[in-house]
Amino acid sequence: MISLELLEMVLLIAAAVFAVAAVEQGRLVRSVIALLGYTATLGVIFFVLGAYPVAILQLLVYAGGIIALFIFVILLTKGVEK
Repeated sequence: MISLELLEMVLLIAAAVFAVAAVEQGRLVRSVIALLGYTATLGVIFFVLGAYPVAILQLLVYAGGIIALFIFVILLTKGVEK
């Protein structure tokens, strides 16, 4: 059985990697996908820590709604990049 501390450490490292990837990506869609990974990982961290309502709101609002809005805006503007 994986200890809770090890699971938390792995999730925190994954969240940090996703956050850095979201900032450092050159393409908008990849950056939004990395942001999705970050927000989903953060929701799982809240779930592991026992904050179930916060985890559900994090996954529904941020990992679901806000990321879908970002992708919709990128597709509407055709992802104009320089």
